[in-house]
Amino acid sequence: MYKDFDITGKVAVVTGGTSGLGRAIALGMARSGARVFAGSRDPGKVADTQAALKEASPDNDALAMDVADPASVERAFAEVRERAGRLDILVNAAGITHKAPAIDMALDDWERVLRTNLTGTFLSCQAAARLMKENGGGAIVNIASLASYVGLSWVCAYGASKAAVKELTQVLAVEWADLGIRVNAIAPGVFPTPLNRALIEGTPRGNWLKAHAPMGRFGEPEELVGAAIFLCSPAASFITGETLAVDGGFLACGAPANPPG
Repeated sequence: MYKDFDITGKVAVVTGGTSGLGRAIALGMARSGARVFAGSRDPGKVADTQAALKEASPDNDALAMDVADPASVERAFAEVRERAGRLDILVNAAGITHKAPAIDMALDDWERVLRTNLTGTFLSCQAAARLMKENGGGAIVNIASLASYVGLSWVCAYGASKAAVKELTQVLAVEWADLGIRVNAIAPGVFPTPLNRALIEGTPRGNWLKAHAPMGRFGEPEELVGAAIFLCSPAASFITGETLAVDGGFLACGAPANPPG
């Protein structure tokens, strides 16, 4: 293996690391030798993921963490500092969505989605950067979306939050470069997860999304792991402010590759 892909011994926090894409990344990093702390606000998922992470190493763990709550974020990162003494990697995978026509979107639902997806990402980046600054640097990967680039109907709050995450990634990359902190993002294509499964599996919307991707299928969560490890590894030492699409060619496709019959 090219040695600069190695993240052995790195200390990583993965928010939203107990389900969906976040869990796949957390487990993938743990199996690649990183010491991983997966954060979640769901106690049941914390316990389940804790057991899975400890199969890779007893030093791995899962923590109670609600990214929408500043006090919870501070407590979680303080615990990581106390137990590991440093932080090298942050992956922001915590996210929610709400399906509703924009004209009927309740303000509470709008604010709830932005609070988690955007403010939660910012709070976690901020807490992580304060620890990374002490170590001379680190790597942050935010999870953006196809909705960072294109309009997806009925999820206006989600789309607005993910477009903002892409811009936040660029701003933080510029501000924190002199601290040795690289900030990048991944824009996943369509990956069935508990967050979106009801919207895309066996639905006209899902059929269109699948047809629009030249590879003609949805992604598997494990297919994000390599991209996350790459962006957090020394192999990406001159990459910051970028958003890497892992989407089966969706954004490259001007017309559907496989139009639904």
